[in-house]
Amino acid sequence: MNYLADEQRYTRMTYSRTGNSGLKLPPISLGLWHNFGGTDTFENSRALARHAFDLGITHFDLANNYGPPAGSAEETFGRIMKKDLLPYRDELIVATKAGYCMWDGPYGERGSRKSMLSSLDQSLKRLGMDYVDIYYSHRFDAETPLEETMGALDQAVRQGKALYVGVSNYNAEQTEQAARILKSLGTPFVIHQVHYSMFERRLEQGLQDVLAKEGVGTIAYSPLARGLLTDRYLENIPADSRAAGASVFLRPEDITEEKIAKSRLLNALAQERGQSLAQMALAWVLRNGHVTSSLIGASKVKQLEDNVAALNQLHFTEDELALIDQILAG
Repeated sequence: MNYLADEQRYTRMTYSRTGNSGLKLPPISLGLWHNFGGTDTFENSRALARHAFDLGITHFDLANNYGPPAGSAEETFGRIMKKDLLPYRDELIVATKAGYCMWDGPYGERGSRKSMLSSLDQSLKRLGMDYVDIYYSHRFDAETPLEETMGALDQAVRQGKALYVGVSNYNAEQTEQAARILKSLGTPFVIHQVHYSMFERRLEQGLQDVLAKEGVGTIAYSPLARGLLTDRYLENIPADSRAAGASVFLRPEDITEEKIAKSRLLNALAQERGQSLAQMALAWVLRNGHVTSSLIGASKVKQLEDNVAALNQLHFTEDELALIDQILAG
C-alpha cells in the first residue's frame, strides 16, 4: 500500500522562522546521525521517517559521513524518499553537510572548494535528489581560507544544488566572519547547527549574540546530551544502550556519577512539571525562542511521540529556571 501522510500533520505542529529568513522549521527536527545506517534495519528507519512526517516534522538532518558505514544514512533516506516521501518533496527540508573525513586522500575532508562541492555531488547521488534545502560546512577548517569554504557554499546555491547554507561547530568569531563573507556574496546564510543542552552551554558564551545580530537561526544538536538527559541512565547502563555498545560517541566513562546525580535532580523537577526528563530537556533548549529547532534522534516510533509531546509544556517559571541553573552548577 502506498504511504499517505497524516492529513492532520500541520494542525499539531507549529513552525518558526529561521533567523531573518523566510524559511520555517518545526521546533523538533529529526536527525539521522544514528539508526539510519547500512547496519540498521531499513523498515525501522522507514517507519521513523514516515511517523516523524506524520507528526509534522518536516526537517530531516543528514551529513555525508552519517552511517555507519559513511554515506549509508543518505542512501537509506534516498530509499525512503523514493518509496514514500517523494510526493511530499516540496514540503520537506532536507539538509546535509561536509567537512569531516569521508573518503581517502587530501580532498575527502575539511573545507576546500574541491572537497565541499565534490561531497555535495556525492550526497545528491546517494539521496537521489537534484538539490538539498540546506548545505552546511560541518566544521571550521583552519587549513583553508574561510573565503574559499564560503565561496563553495555560494557556488552550491548558484548551481541550484542547495537553497540555503549553514555552518556547524563554528565559534562566535568564525561565525561572524562567515556571515560577513556570505553577505558580501549574497548567499542565504540562514542557520548554525550547534551542540547545545543543559550539559553543554557554549552557545550562550557569545555565539548566540552573533547569531542574533546577523539574523541567523540556531538548531541545537544533542539536546539530550546523547541520552544522559533521559531516564535511560538514571540507575545503570542498560545492556542495549549506546554506551554499552561500540559507540565512540557515548562511552561508559562519559556517564559520570556527577552527571547522573544532576540528571536525577533534574528528573525530579521534570516529574513535578508533568514531563519526562527528556521532554523537559527539549523544552529548556527551546525555552527563550533563541533556538529555532532542536534535533532529536530516535530508534523507536514511541520516542518520536514522547519527544514531540515536549511541545505541550514549554513554559518555565523563574524559580524553575533558577533551580535548573543551581542543579547544573552543582
